[in-house]
Amino acid sequence: MKRIFDFCLALLALSVLLLPITAIALLVKLTSRGPAIYWSDRIGRDNAIFRMPKFRTMRIDTPAVATHLLQNPQQFLTPIGSFLRRTSLDELPQLWSIVKGDMSFVGPRPALFNQDDLISLRSRCGVDKIRPGLTGWAQINGRDELPIPQKVSLDEEYMKRQSFLFDLHILLLTFQKVFRKDGITH
Repeated sequence: MKRIFDFCLALLALSVLLLPITAIALLVKLTSRGPAIYWSDRIGRDNAIFRMPKFRTMRIDTPAVATHLLQNPQQFLTPIGSFLRRTSLDELPQLWSIVKGDMSFVGPRPALFNQDDLISLRSRCGVDKIRPGLTGWAQINGRDELPIPQKVSLDEEYMKRQSFLFDLHILLLTFQKVFRKDGITH
């Protein structure tokens, strides 16, 4: 049921948001060198690597590490990158990953391919068996500020509590967080 819900909701969202998605893609292209979409190698279900799209918010010469590991992330932002991140509009292309089945609306956020500590801890707890999500329990409980063990603990809690109603609760809380711009550091 979750996969059907994800697929239908993602298709609906893509059709409703087609104009804004197109406008954002054009703005990214017009304000910085490089492609509008950045394809990031991420860890999916069963630790399989998949390519996750995001609107590009960083310059093309940015090192391929998690943003919080950069010494001064601000220096790498594109002219509209900060706005896209603050509003979470950079995440809209991930609707495609949900349609494809690489992601779900709710689940642990997909780790970067080189976040070995996060991947290892998730595997030990069995969290790697869950399809990663656009948002998740850890996302609404701290987002980027959480240390990895705490993030994995929240991912494990989600795994144990997983249900359709809990997913709806997380989606509602996500909209509130995005609207208030909570937990966004760059």
